[in-house]
Order: sequence, then structure tokens, then C-alpha cells
Amino acid sequence: MRVYNFSAGPAVLPEEVLKEAADEMLDYNGTGMSVMEMSHRSKAYDDIIKTAEKDIRDLMNIPDNYKVLFLQGGASQQFAAVPMNLMKNKKAAYIITGQWAKKAFQEAKLYGEAVDIASSADKTFSYIPDCSDLDIPEDADYVYICENNTIYGTKFKTLPNTKGKTLVADVSSCFLSEPVDVTKYGVIYGGVQKNVGPAGVVIAIIREDLITDDVLPGTPTMLKWKTQADNDSLYNTPPCYGIYICGKVFKWIKKMGGLEAMKAHNEKKAKILYDFLDQSKLFKGTVRPEDRSLMNVPFVTGNEELDAKFVKEAKAAGFENLKGHRTVGGMRASIYNAMPIEGVEKLVAFMKKFEEENG
Repeated sequence: MRVYNFSAGPAVLPEEVLKEAADEMLDYNGTGMSVMEMSHRSKAYDDIIKTAEKDIRDLMNIPDNYKVLFLQGGASQQFAAVPMNLMKNKKAAYIITGQWAKKAFQEAKLYGEAVDIASSADKTFSYIPDCSDLDIPEDADYVYICENNTIYGTKFKTLPNTKGKTLVADVSSCFLSEPVDVTKYGVIYGGVQKNVGPAGVVIAIIREDLITDDVLPGTPTMLKWKTQADNDSLYNTPPCYGIYICGKVFKWIKKMGGLEAMKAHNEKKAKILYDFLDQSKLFKGTVRPEDRSLMNVPFVTGNEELDAKFVKEAKAAGFENLKGHRTVGGMRASIYNAMPIEGVEKLVAFMKKFEEENG
């Protein structure tokens, strides 16, 4: 039996994508083999990766002067690749809105001067700081954000005013959840294991003028974006099967109506849960309402024992992975693209029942 999987990642994938992949497991498209067994240099695989790139370009309306790279190493490897490829002046500005931005900031310090220009650490990252008039160093090479904070459930609704500096964004947990104006960014990247595919693939969308041989001395060949761009993500064996699944998810999103439809679907789901939290006497959300994520919803009862009881009983009722991150406590429901609306409706019905019994 399928459960309702509220995991923050690896996360729920569209059921029809999984069924399609299962049907093709032993014989992909008449090749007589699985995509797992296929040479990445084969015609069949070349079609898979090229189609995946075309579909994500269509979905996000990616301009021709941006490269789409399918990479490995997790989004965390890009914490190093970003400064290695972009720190010409050895200085960068970071906005710290959660654990992942903080880790990226710490990593950047290994390669140059990383400046913390705004932070919401003072209130356990439960809000997005005002980024309309930041004190950005004149010689900063870029401004860095984590756009949606998986652990803390916050989301930048307005991008920071970078005052002409290149914006770099880690979008791992909001990837393909809503339309995006790619031209506002120099670099958008994200691990796919939350909204797009299985763990092991990172998609990076990078403006071509930022892809050069002028990188920090000692930058590994594999971490030079130019190495990957010049070889169409095939410099070495890519995560072939993961990219194949991502391609299927792109097709699924197109079939669902694209990113506008995805946003409407996600807003509808999130509203069901947030509306309940706002009127509940037992549960409460932990994020400032105007900064709430559509993807990750942390909530608490205020009583650790009751939180643990809720997680245990929810699991028994078929709701998986609701335990919150240790830095926030309580619970967290991650309601990515592939989470059906009925999953959220049933969760809220369960929460109402729990409140009646324990309120």
C-alpha cells in the first residue's frame, strides 16, 4: 500500500512516473535493456538527456544564453563550486535564512571573504529578512540566497535587491513549484530529490558569461562549470537513471499544465493546511505568515511529548515522515508537487481528530 509521504527529501514522486519507469525497467523503448544498463554515449541515452533539457527549458522558459547542466555531488557540492567559479574579487555576499545558506556561507569562507549581509538567525530562521536595501560590498562577486528553506519553512516571495550584482540561488526545495523569471538570476541550482527526481542529480542553470576558464587556482576539473558545459553534462558518466526520471517528471509537469498550474495546485494544498493551523487551538505554524513556504510546513503543539505522540499516531495512520527537524522540533509536512491534494486533506482531518482527543 502507498502511504502519504511527507518527507523533506528524498520525497514523493508522481505515481504515474514510477509506474512508467517500472514498465520500462527491463526494456526501455525497445532497446532490450534498462536505462540503468545503458551507455551514456548511446543514441538512446543521448535522446533521453537532450529531451530532458529541452523540456526543462520549455517549462522554465530558459533563455538561450543560459546553460542547463545535469551534475552530481548534491547541491552541497555547489557550495564550493559557486565560489570556485565566481569569486574573481575573492568576495561574496550571503543572506543567511537557514542551515543550507549557513553551510554555503561557511564553505565560501574557504575560498575568499564571505560577508553575511542579512540573517534571520535571531528568531530561529522563522522569517525572511528585508532585502530591499542591503549593504552589499562594492566589490562583491555575487549575492547568494537559499530561496526556499526546507527545514524552517520560509520562502523568498520577493528576490533581494542585489544592486546589480549577480544573484545565485539554491532552489532545491522549490524547484519547478511555480513560474520563475530565470533572467533575474546568474545561477539557479538545486538538488532534484525534493520536487523533481531521485537523489543524485543536481540541475544548474547558469548564464553563459559566468562560465569561463577564469576560476580559482586549484579548482578541480569536475567542479569547473566550463568542463561540464563544454561536454553537455557528459564529461564523465552522469547519473543516467536519475536524469531519465527527471525527464519523466518534466513531461508530467507539462501534462499537468506547466508551472502556472503547478503553482495553483501547490497554493491550494498549502492553504488547506495553513488555514487549519491558523484556527487550531492545539497546533501552530512556526513561520511568519507572509514568508510561508508552499513546500515545507513546520508546526508544533508546544509540548514535546504531544508532538512525539502525534508523529507516532500519524505514522500508524499512514502519514510518513512528519517528524520536524531537530533545530525546530515538532512536525513538518513537506507537500511537494507530487503530493496529491487528498493527502493534505486527509492529514488535516487526522490533525482535527487528534486535537479533539488531545486538546
